[in-house]
Amino acid sequence: IFEKKRIETIIDNLKDAILGLDERGRILFFNPVMEQLLGLAETSIIGKYAPDVALHNDLLRTLLADEPSVLPLQIFADNRESYFTKEILEVYVPQEEQLAHGPLATSGKAVTAGRVIVLRNITVFRERDLAKTNFIATISHELKTPISSIKMSLKLLEDGRIGGLNAEQESLLAHILEDSDRLLKITGELLDLSQAETGNIQLDLRPVAPADIVEYAVQAVRFGAEQKKIRLPVDLPDNLRPVNADLEKTSWVLINFLSNAVRFSPEGSEVIIEVKPYVFDQRSVVRFSVRDSGQGIEEKYQSRVFERYFQIPGNNQPKTGTGLGLAISKEFIEAQGGEIGVESRVGEGSVFYFMLPVV
Repeated sequence: IFEKKRIETIIDNLKDAILGLDERGRILFFNPVMEQLLGLAETSIIGKYAPDVALHNDLLRTLLADEPSVLPLQIFADNRESYFTKEILEVYVPQEEQLAHGPLATSGKAVTAGRVIVLRNITVFRERDLAKTNFIATISHELKTPISSIKMSLKLLEDGRIGGLNAEQESLLAHILEDSDRLLKITGELLDLSQAETGNIQLDLRPVAPADIVEYAVQAVRFGAEQKKIRLPVDLPDNLRPVNADLEKTSWVLINFLSNAVRFSPEGSEVIIEVKPYVFDQRSVVRFSVRDSGQGIEEKYQSRVFERYFQIPGNNQPKTGTGLGLAISKEFIEAQGGEIGVESRVGEGSVFYFMLPVV
């Protein structure tokens, strides 16, 4: 009795919401935090079959679902909107207990004694993340104006009509221009990311010919590819149906794929652009893919390449970016109802692709 009381006291004083079920799905216990969130009195539902109670309680129905919650649960609590993550902990019968019961021991399977559902309050972290996003957006916006002014001044200095430059000055000017371009690119990526994080991505969706997206992107990276003598063959059928897309943002994604492919491919190689009809999840889509000739990506990193700020370690390339390009690409494509991914094998290069629904 003492041990039971001690455990109950611990559970009742946790700041996380806790709900316990037995192996048949009956409610064994829940703490005051869960009681407040559910809006149900503990004494009225203890011992009842949880799915029956959930018929009249939306939150409990969500908690009983086995599917993992990708996004935080938004619940009105403490007189404000709060955010929680759900975690389901299975409780298994100890091995010695199974051995004490013949049928359990001979089944060869782990025997559950119920489950515990935990809701962790992440409201404070959510608020801090939002403050970070707003800060980044503000700083990036403020930086774009002076950087653009610097670029304008550099263009004027390059114009020979306002005075000539010696070789050393021209070299310094080229370095300044390169750095200002890089800073402008970084601030643009940070602004795009802040839009994605706040759900404020502005899309201009309309029927777009896949050839227009490819042409836009190829022209943007052609100069960099020519400098490394990299060929850009395009495999694009004539009879492709239009896709429902934002031309500018979709082209930005393809440009990002191509820029990365050119950077990681050896000089004199080729980067192949392939566009073809495809059926994904019983939907008709168009699949855009970029195949490079680089060293490939280890399998353990492939699931992380679309994470924010992640850069693949040990690729022998200078870290010139922010690690945001692929993360922003993922946000842009998924906001348009598409899918994005990568296929790669070490030593054989990589294929980055995205799919968009046809009109």
